[in-house]
Amino acid sequence: MSRIEARFAALKREGRGALIPFLEAGDPDLATSAALLAGMPGAGADLIEIGMPFTDPMADGPTIQAAARRALRAGAKTVRTLAMVRAFRAADQTTPIILMGYLNPILSYGPERFCADAAAAGVDGLIVVDLPTEEADLLMPHAAAHGLDVIRLVAPTTDDTRLPKVLAGSSGFIYYVSITGITGTSTASAEHLAHAIPRIRRVSALPVAVGFGVRSPEQAATAVREADAAVVASALIDTLAASLDGDGRAGPDSVARVLAQVRGLAEAVRGARAGG
Repeated sequence: MSRIEARFAALKREGRGALIPFLEAGDPDLATSAALLAGMPGAGADLIEIGMPFTDPMADGPTIQAAARRALRAGAKTVRTLAMVRAFRAADQTTPIILMGYLNPILSYGPERFCADAAAAGVDGLIVVDLPTEEADLLMPHAAAHGLDVIRLVAPTTDDTRLPKVLAGSSGFIYYVSITGITGTSTASAEHLAHAIPRIRRVSALPVAVGFGVRSPEQAATAVREADAAVVASALIDTLAASLDGDGRAGPDSVARVLAQVRGLAEAVRGARAGG
């Protein structure tokens, strides 16, 4: 059983949803992002999503685009992202780690080599935003060979005919892009999720995580009442960005402020189904 499968199975037994916070590797520097990663499980993260900085993050809104630019200026590279995960694994062998990024850096690294190195570092799953279903064989055989879950994205515009094709061969969980647009710009209503999530469950038994439009504890709680997990990204990056000095350097309370926000989100997620 993979770490992702084991974590969702444990949460199902507990009767609660998961919180999946996001951080951009290397934002605003490698040491700060490593400290955030190390602190997130203790703050209530059930799984953690790590963004791999890229120069053209087309699915991301201004907040995560700016985070990627800061990280790249600070020297973020794929090998350093994997090294950060490897260092995290020295102290934490149970929290699932998912890398989220774009296909170009993986192709540049070499898909087979990337999957081998990611698995060796302790990565559990991959979300490749711009990998179309028709070209999934570029990555999925290598990921499967190294025990990595490939988590597919489903959007509100994915119709019933295409949905089974998109989810074919996926594992770990399904990432529901709850808005039609870029990250961090709006949020889905409870009514929308109440319609969308059952439609996905009719096609797949995998857990469903809701992302792209979850910013507040209330929105995270709404997400896990219908789905299995809430992904929070832009709101955490906004908090980190607000803590930086005029030169974009981390302040003495940068890590503490983000982790406090994770705790608030975790509390809301853990209480979302109470009495339900």
